Amino acid sequence: MHRTFNVSIRAAMLLSLAALFLFSLIFSFSLPMTAQAQDPTATPNDPFWRAYSAARDAIEEKFSVDLTQVQSYEWSQAEFVTGIDSCVDLDDPNTGRPVYFGWVFTLTSFRNQTYQARVSYDIQDVAACDHVDEASAPAAPAAPDGSLPPPVAGSAATGGFELGGHALEMSLGTFNLMRRARMTWVKQQVDYNLGDDAGETAGLIQTAHGSGFKILLSVRGHRDQMGNYSDYINQFAGYLGGVAGLGADAIEVWNEPNIDREWPAATINGATYTQMLAAAYNSIKSANGSTIVVSAAPAPTGFFGAGGCGSGGCNDDVFMQQMAAAGAASYMDCVGLHYNEGIIPPSAGGGDPRGGYPTYFFSSMLARGYNPFGGKPVCFTELGYLSPDGYDSPLPSNFGWAANTSVAEHASWLAEAAALAAQSGHVRLMIVWNVDFPFYTATDPMGGYAMFRPDQSCPACDSLATVMGG
Repeated sequence: MHRTFNVSIRAAMLLSLAALFLFSLIFSFSLPMTAQAQDPTATPNDPFWRAYSAARDAIEEKFSVDLTQVQSYEWSQAEFVTGIDSCVDLDDPNTGRPVYFGWVFTLTSFRNQTYQARVSYDIQDVAACDHVDEASAPAAPAAPDGSLPPPVAGSAATGGFELGGHALEMSLGTFNLMRRARMTWVKQQVDYNLGDDAGETAGLIQTAHGSGFKILLSVRGHRDQMGNYSDYINQFAGYLGGVAGLGADAIEVWNEPNIDREWPAATINGATYTQMLAAAYNSIKSANGSTIVVSAAPAPTGFFGAGGCGSGGCNDDVFMQQMAAAGAASYMDCVGLHYNEGIIPPSAGGGDPRGGYPTYFFSSMLARGYNPFGGKPVCFTELGYLSPDGYDSPLPSNFGWAANTSVAEHASWLAEAAALAAQSGHVRLMIVWNVDFPFYTATDPMGGYAMFRPDQSCPACDSLATVMGG
C-alpha cells in the first residue's frame, strides 16, 4: 500500500487529543471509500503510526535533523530481498540483520531533503537508510486481447452449504477427525507438470469416495513452464478434463495467481487468468458436467497499494475485478476465496488492532469475492485461524499478528465462520485450512492452523460438529 500525505496537520496532533480526533475525521472524509478502508487510523497506539514514529526517530538520530514537522511522507510495504540493512553502508555486510519484510518510509523535510527508513512489521528492527530508493513501481500489465470460447453447459453449482477440510494424510485417523467435525469434503492439492497423466489422481479420488467423502482437487502448475501460454493452457485444461473424467467432485483451477510466487510476474492480470479458466471450464464440463469448477482463490493482500497492481502481482480485489470484466463468471460454478489472517471473531466487522483492511474481516472478505461475479456462490478453499498454543516456539515474526490467538478461539471462530457462511446464502463450500498438518517451522507455522493440535486434542472438531448439527 502506498500513500502521500500532507503532514502539516501532524503538529495539531501533538497539541491535544482533540486535535488528533479532528485529524482522523478529516483524513477519513478526504479519501475515496476504497482507500479509507485500507489506511490505518492515525493514533499513537496504531502499529503503523508507531512504525512511522520509529522510522522518523531513527532518521533524526542518525542525521541530526529535526523532523517533528515534515513537508510530506510516503510509505509502502516491501520485501527486503537481501535484508533490512541493505540500504545502509555497513563496515561488514555480514552484520546485516536477516529481516526481510516490513515498511519503507520516505520523509521529505521543509528544506526539501529526503530521508528513508525501513521498519520491520513487528517494529523491533529499524534501519535509517544511507541510500534513498526512488524507483517507482511499474504499471500493471495490460489485459490481453482475444475472445473467449462459448461456455459448455453444466449444473454443478446446485446444492446447499457443505463443510470440508484440507488434509495432509488421507488416512483413517484424519477421516475420523473429519467425521467428528461433520465434514463431508476433503481437499488435496495437486502439482501439475507438463506431460503429467491425469490418471495419477485416481488414487486420491478413489480413497476419498471409498471413505465417504467428496473431494476437491486444487490443481496448480509451475510458472516456469508457462512460456507459450496458449499451448500451456490447452495442455493444462486437457489434464483437468482428465481429472474430472475420473470423478473429481470439484476442481480449483490453479492457486493464488495474483502473486509472482505462483504466476509469471509480467503476465499477472485477472483477464490473463480468465483465458486459462475458460479453457479449463470447458474441458472439465465436457468430461464431467457435475464437477464443480472453482476459480483460483487469489492471495488476500493489499500489498500492491492504491493502484492495485505492481511488479510482483495484484491485490486480490483488483485481480477479481479484472476477472469479472473479462467475463470469468461464465466459466465458474464457484468463486474461489481464501481467508486466513483473522484475529477477531468472524462476526466482528471492526476492532482489529492492525487496522481496517478488508482482508482482516470475514464479512468484508466474503463480500470481496461474492460481489464482482453477479451472484456466483463462494467456495472458501482455505479458511483458517492461526494459534501458537501447544507449540514450544513463538510464531515467526511475519505471523506475529496471531500471537495472542488461543486454541479455544481458534475452535470457536471456525465454528462461527461455518455458521455465518451457511446462513449467508452466498457460500457453497467451506474448506478448513487445515485438519492435520504437523509442521511448525521458523518460516511457516502450518501446524498452528491445524484442527488436530500437538496434544492430540481437536477442540475444533467438536465446535464445528455443534454448528453442523452433530
